[in-house]
Amino acid sequence: MKIISGTGHRVLAEQIAAAAGADLCDVDITRFPDGEVFVKIVENVRGDDLFIVQSVSVNPNEYLMELLIMIDAAKRASADRITAVLPFYGYARQDRKDQPRVPITAKLVANLLVAAGADRILCVDLHAQQIQGFFDIPVDHLYASPVIVKYLRSRDLDDLVVVSPDAGGLKMADAYSKLLDAGIALVGKQRKSATDVEANHLVGDVKGRNTLLVDDMTSTAGTLTAAAKLLEKAGAKSIRAAVSHSLLTEQGIDRLKGSPICELVTTDTVPQREWTSFKVTVLSVADTLAEAICRIHNDQSVSSLFRV
Repeated sequence: MKIISGTGHRVLAEQIAAAAGADLCDVDITRFPDGEVFVKIVENVRGDDLFIVQSVSVNPNEYLMELLIMIDAAKRASADRITAVLPFYGYARQDRKDQPRVPITAKLVANLLVAAGADRILCVDLHAQQIQGFFDIPVDHLYASPVIVKYLRSRDLDDLVVVSPDAGGLKMADAYSKLLDAGIALVGKQRKSATDVEANHLVGDVKGRNTLLVDDMTSTAGTLTAAAKLLEKAGAKSIRAAVSHSLLTEQGIDRLKGSPICELVTTDTVPQREWTSFKVTVLSVADTLAEAICRIHNDQSVSSLFRV
């Protein structure tokens, strides 16, 4: 078993390799003067079970191309099996045609990964469960919820209500509510643009209760902050948010500062910036991914990793 990493999130890759008891193999990744990516796997990987860690976030075009080229390099170097480890699966938002003449980029990325030579995919909290069906190769889909729930239980939040900030996240909210033995509520929203959201109705009782907004990702925090304002208006005692992937922009940070959300709980599936003016708790998924990698290598079940 060998692990290599792109430049998408090398810190996490190093933590995964350390937790898995393996060395992170050297890879030379540079750019030609015109911006083309050059990759050379420094160590011999012939006949190895190779895991390539790359989080396709922040600069998704660059990191996706890096990943595809690394997979191709590994395939031509005669690696026995190539597993693409994507803590964050980029381009997952577009998973269906919801209007005329738009692409399904989640499927396009799946096709590219398979065409490049990936034999298996390991990922965390896909934007939509059905993306697994876009692949004709095995997909191990892990969840950040065991890590997040363990932390939330330590906070002893009594009389808790888990809130879905939109209808699409209701299934995730239901899973969290069962794990935390909490109530459940739903916020209805209307998206005006890619960055602006209007929350216009709430289903469920949150008055005088601790609330937890859950979502798979946030970037501009429009959905979270709009839902939080509605919860505040409904008399919620406290408002927290838990997201698997925090891709916050400057606009998102400013929105969180001015919102009634008192804490954002997230994971390190994507690189995190320094926080000074807003309470953010970043939990690590390195141990979970390392355990999954070891189990895949040893042909063992990974289903036990879903337990809290």
